[in-house]
Amino acid sequence: MKALIFAAGLGERMRPLTEHTPKPLLSVAGVPLIEWHLQRLAALGISDVVVNTSWLATQFPQTLGDGNRWGLRLHYLYEGPVPLETGGGMHNALPLLGDAPFLAVNGDIWSDFDFAHLPREPKGNAHLLMVDNPDHHPRGDFILSADGQLHDNGDAPRLTFAGIGVYRPQLLQDWQAVIGDADGSAETPPRFKLAPLLRAAMANTAVSGQHHQGRWTDVGTPERLQQLDKQLVVGAA
Repeated sequence: MKALIFAAGLGERMRPLTEHTPKPLLSVAGVPLIEWHLQRLAALGISDVVVNTSWLATQFPQTLGDGNRWGLRLHYLYEGPVPLETGGGMHNALPLLGDAPFLAVNGDIWSDFDFAHLPREPKGNAHLLMVDNPDHHPRGDFILSADGQLHDNGDAPRLTFAGIGVYRPQLLQDWQAVIGDADGSAETPPRFKLAPLLRAAMANTAVSGQHHQGRWTDVGTPERLQQLDKQLVVGAA
């Protein structure tokens, strides 16, 4: 299995911290956010990791090198000055990810979740990790039913997508039919969001999920970064 780390965001909500450092390279407890993922991917036995980049892209190889210190091979994929969004970024990375299912994780989150608890082969086209809704996202994203299927519609309580999942390349096979003429879809390479493809797959019961009730943080603001840093430092003491 290979992996993709989404690291191409502009980090606008994290300024001024991201004026000179891309968000996935900001540190918590002395370790860059992205390195926490690299450690867990290496522990899982993954050898090849694609890191998509945009803002301050040259800092990633300067900081992380070729991945050898974790027993990984890092492949940096520059998307240009404007990120391709999650769907476009995943589509752009497919030639490096191959034909088998792959793990993808957002570079700006932190969690104590063990990637080994994810399935190597999703039942459908995607398997997503869900978490309890944080204060900044109280409405959640999707509904996880008792049979492990994810749904976009329904009356049951929603959970929040953790930014961690396993995907089959087939999820993006007919992306144009789902995305249509959305802004950026006609560009080369195309720029589009992943969520519409996930919702279309859910309508065909092709997305499963699981609920992680451990620790998880979407490091979207300087305040959340500072709070997470304090928690990890205290926990390590």
